[in-house]
Amino acid sequence: MRLFLIAHSPAEAAAGHAETLPEWNLADLYEGTASDRLKADLARMAEDVARFGADYRGKLAGLAGMPDASAKIGEAVARYEALQDLLGRLMSYAGLLYSGDTTDPARAKFYGDVQEKVTNASAQLLFFQLELNRLDDAALMAAASTAPLSRWKPWLEDIRKEKPYELDDKLEELFHEKYISGAAAWNRLFDETIASLRFKVGGQDLAIEPVLNLMQDSKEEKRREAAQAIGVTLKANLRTFSLITNTLAKDKEISDRWRGFQDVADSRHLSNRVEREVVEALAKAVADAHPRLSHRYYKLKAKWFGKDALDYWDRSAPLPETPSKRYSWEEARGIVLSAYQGFAPRMAEIAGDFFDKRWIDAPVRPGKAPGAFSHPTVPSAHPYVLLNYQGKTRDVMTLAHELGHGVHQVLAARQGALMAPTPLTLAETASVFGEMLTFRALLAQAPDKVQRRALLASKVEDMINTVVRQMAFYAFERKVHAERRNGELTADQICDIWMSVQGDSLGPSIRLGQGYETFWAYIPHFIHSPFYVYAYAFGDCLVNSLYGVYSQAHEGFAERYFALLEAGGAKPYNELLQPFGLDARDPAFWNIGLDMIDGLISELEAMEEA
Repeated sequence: MRLFLIAHSPAEAAAGHAETLPEWNLADLYEGTASDRLKADLARMAEDVARFGADYRGKLAGLAGMPDASAKIGEAVARYEALQDLLGRLMSYAGLLYSGDTTDPARAKFYGDVQEKVTNASAQLLFFQLELNRLDDAALMAAASTAPLSRWKPWLEDIRKEKPYELDDKLEELFHEKYISGAAAWNRLFDETIASLRFKVGGQDLAIEPVLNLMQDSKEEKRREAAQAIGVTLKANLRTFSLITNTLAKDKEISDRWRGFQDVADSRHLSNRVEREVVEALAKAVADAHPRLSHRYYKLKAKWFGKDALDYWDRSAPLPETPSKRYSWEEARGIVLSAYQGFAPRMAEIAGDFFDKRWIDAPVRPGKAPGAFSHPTVPSAHPYVLLNYQGKTRDVMTLAHELGHGVHQVLAARQGALMAPTPLTLAETASVFGEMLTFRALLAQAPDKVQRRALLASKVEDMINTVVRQMAFYAFERKVHAERRNGELTADQICDIWMSVQGDSLGPSIRLGQGYETFWAYIPHFIHSPFYVYAYAFGDCLVNSLYGVYSQAHEGFAERYFALLEAGGAKPYNELLQPFGLDARDPAFWNIGLDMIDGLISELEAMEEA
C-alpha cells in the first residue's frame, strides 16, 4: 500500500505573484475530519480487515490445491485489493490535509491518529502477501493462467521478486507496526521542523519557499542575502537534521541487514524493479558527462555574468539583461494545456480536470509543505496536485511536470490498487515529457533571441538539476549511508561529504562558499525516500530518448505512449520501452539523453558566436 507518495519536482521554488490561486477540494475523499463517511470507513476498515484475516490467514495453501483455485484465490485477491483502496483513501486524505499546513496541531494530530489506525490495519494484512509468496510457484501460476485470478497475474509475478527478502510473519508485523514510532515519526519531525523554520531576509522572517525563491531574484544582493540566511538558519538547526539523518540511515541499515540486502541502495532498486547494474551505468554515464554538461554550462553562464566563476547563490540566477517574465495562473494554465493539446487532445482533457474540478492547491501558505507533488491517492478517487506557485517560468514548468504525473496516475488507475502504482523508474516519464512539451511550446513562441536564449538556458539548468544534480544527490546519499555503517556521522562529516560531491558535479565555475555546506539539510528526498533521486535522472534521460523517437516519427507515437502510461506497474520498464525501440539496459542508452542536453548547450554557444 502506498501510504503517502510525494513526487516532488526537482525544480526549485520560484517567485512571488499576487493573485487568487486555486486551493484543492478534498471532499471527493472526505467532507471533513468529523464527517460521517470518514467515521464509517474507519469502522469498516477495522471490521473488514478482521474478517479478511479470519477467512484467509493460514488457508491459502489449501485454496491453491483446490480444482477451482483460480476462483478461490481470485476472490481473496479482489477483497485484498478493495481493502488496499480503502486504507489508501483514508491515508491519502489525512496526508493531503496535513500537507496543507504541517504546523497546525489539529491537522498533525489527525494525521498521526489516522496513520496509527491504518498502520495497525495494514499490519494485519501482511500475512496475505507472505502466504502467497510461500505457495508453490507451479501451482500458483497454474491458477493464475485462467480467470479470474489471471487479472492479477502481473502483480503475483511482481511480488515474487520480494520473496527472498521477506521475513516471517511476526517479524514483518513488528517492522510494520514499529514504523509509525520509528521512520514515520522522524519524517514528521523533519517536515514540521522545516515548515516552522524562519529565515531573516531584508528584515523579514520568511519561510523556506520564499527564501529559495529569492535565490532566483534578478538582484545579486538579494540572492546573496537569501543564500546566507539559509546557511545561517540551517546551521543553527544542524543538530536536529544530523540526528534525523543518522537515525534514519541506521534504521534503514537494520532493515537491510535483516532482509539480506547487500548494497545500501538495493532495497530501492527492488522497489523500483530495476537492476543495480542499470543504475550504476546511469551514474557512471552522468559522472563522465560532468565536463561537457554542468562544468561547460556554468563556465558559459559565468561568462554571461562577466565573472571567472559564479558564487553558489548565482547558480540559478536569471540571465543578465533578460526581462523578468511573470505568468499569471490563467496564462500558466493556457500554456500547459495548449502544449498538451498539441501532443494529444486526450492528454489536455485529462489535465483540464485538475483545473476544473479543483484537484490543485497552488498558493504559498505558512506551514504548507514545500516543493510540489502529485499524489495518486487511490483508483476509486483521483490524484491531487500540490504546488507553491509564484509566477516564474520555472513555476510553469513545475505545473507541467506535476500535471504529467497526474495524467499518468489517472490513466494507470484502471489497473486497480495493486497494479496502478508505477515504479520510480517510470514514474517520472509523463512528468518530464509534459515539461518537454511545454518547453518546446514556449520556445516556439519566443519573440526574440534574448528570450530564446533565456528559455534555452532555463531548460538546460532544469535538465542539469534533474540529471547531474540529482545524481550528485544519489552519490551523496550513497556516501552518507555507507559511512553510517561505520558509526554515527557528525554534522561536519555530512557537510564535508556534501561539499565534495557538489564540487565534483558543478565544477570549477561554481564557488561553493561558506554556508553552502548546510544545504543538504533541507532536501526532503533524503528523509522521505532514500535513493529516490536517481529516478529523476532515469526519467529525464528516458524521456529525452522518447522525445527523440517522437520528433522523428509522430505516427502512432501517442497511442504507444498512452499504452505505456495506462500500464501503471503491470509491466516491467524494459517491456514497456520495447515498442519504442529503446533498451535502458544498454549502457550506451544513457548517452542518448545526455546528448540532448549537450546539444542544447551547443545551441547556446552558437548563439554567442552568431
